[in-house]
Amino acid sequence: MTDATQATTKKRPVYTNIHVTQIVSYRLPPAGIVSILHRISGLLMFLLLPFVIWMFDTSLTSEISYETFTSAFVSGIGFLPGWFIKLVALALIWGYLHHFIAGVRHLWMDATHSVSKAQGHSSAIVTLVLGVVLTVALGAKLFGLY
Repeated sequence: MTDATQATTKKRPVYTNIHVTQIVSYRLPPAGIVSILHRISGLLMFLLLPFVIWMFDTSLTSEISYETFTSAFVSGIGFLPGWFIKLVALALIWGYLHHFIAGVRHLWMDATHSVSKAQGHSSAIVTLVLGVVLTVALGAKLFGLY
């Protein structure tokens, strides 16, 4: 580069030692939040897989085991109260819904090759809102509000 072009180009800041407070104060765009939550929801579903298998097995084995399954959400299991079991199930519901919706979003973006900042922003907002609305609706059913 010549001296004239070096003088006209804007120097970019270089961050070598980034402190944790700088990382925490950084505001992610909605697409970044959806991406991180997609990974968290996948991990949550993986970690709760034994709970899902127990729910599936207990609900289908017999009528008596189905009664055990439904009573776990009312009276709890061992030292865990029923509301805690419902919260775990609600976390699993959110994890599945968010992971599914974000996965469809990623597939749609890959299939249509329509990746722009505006579309990524709007589809991320739709993903977040749809995941929360569906989770609240199913959570209300889980906790017996309707």
